[in-house]
Amino acid sequence: MTEFLVEKNEEEELPIPQVWRPIFKNIIKAFVNKDYKLSSGVNHVNPVSDETAEQIQEYIEEYGAELVDLPEETWDTSVYICYGDYWNVLIDLFTKNEGLSDLVLHTEVREKDNDYVVDIYLIYVP
Repeated sequence: MTEFLVEKNEEEELPIPQVWRPIFKNIIKAFVNKDYKLSSGVNHVNPVSDETAEQIQEYIEEYGAELVDLPEETWDTSVYICYGDYWNVLIDLFTKNEGLSDLVLHTEVREKDNDYVVDIYLIYVP
């Protein structure tokens, strides 16, 4: 299996690095459980504002499908690109009836204290 490492490549989109994948799995697991504020906490993720949590909930409800935990196929199509001091990340989401859906999770990842921290921005249809 190919190991995908974090790269500061500002020229092309790359597959999600292995080191970030558990973080995104935990974020989506919380969303599957309708915890849009991540009130239980997710390691390496900054708190989600009330406004962002409400927007995420509304977009998922308007989409009209039930999110499911991220399967391995998520990593086949999800991407990131470096923008100087952070990475812009798009995670493809799956639903119960569709499998791969049109929904994506948009986040930014930054380095902090020799580790990574995720800021959640939105779930939407690009």
